[in-house]
Amino acid sequence: MKGWPGEPEMDYDVMVADDAAAAAAGRPIENVIFDFGNVLIYWDPAAVLVPRYNERTVERFLDNDISGFYDANDMMDGGVSHEEAIAWMRRTHGDEWADILEYYVANFRDSLVGVVPGARVLVNDLKAAGVGVWGLSNWERELYPIAEECCPILQQLDGKVVSGYVRLRKPHRDIYEYALREFGIDPSTAVFIDDKAMNIVGANAAGIRGIRFSDPRRLRELLIEAGVNIPAVA
Repeated sequence: MKGWPGEPEMDYDVMVADDAAAAAAGRPIENVIFDFGNVLIYWDPAAVLVPRYNERTVERFLDNDISGFYDANDMMDGGVSHEEAIAWMRRTHGDEWADILEYYVANFRDSLVGVVPGARVLVNDLKAAGVGVWGLSNWERELYPIAEECCPILQQLDGKVVSGYVRLRKPHRDIYEYALREFGIDPSTAVFIDDKAMNIVGANAAGIRGIRFSDPRRLRELLIEAGVNIPAVA
């Protein structure tokens, strides 16, 4: 199985206000909280592996049932060091996959393959409109500085919470509540943008509306429809 286990069914590019977030439906949006990977910047683990591994090996490595890659990612995102995650993979899935994970970590910067189209301008437009712009992402503590170095858009945010530093992880409700306290914002004023359905469910549980992201034009339209005063797509 490719990708993170446990993803629920959810449409992309719609405003979701379920669970505790239902009380915020229709309220003005004063804060936008962004995930990083595949929302602001593209993360492609396969791009790291191209120089050394054939297509079949890459496909198998990115199949969690075979390699445990996404389970190892979750562990690292939750505060486990990459050395510990590699050792876990070696014990549970074998040397082949652990060696590839070690190579992936050593060459991690090659997984950061660019800014998502429209993201930089959207962040700037939101800031110009007086909207708070924040970041909440699952990321391994020792690898996150590479992302910030490679991707200046992350430095434009008003504040951010990164899971590996606080040893909390999406989609668990406690990291959203931690971020709300850190940013000093009311959940009913915010919307959370993420590409994973499970993380939108987590945000809703903490009272934050969410949008499962895939289309930058549609995201801008949804924010405008919710009353955010930013330029429309012509």
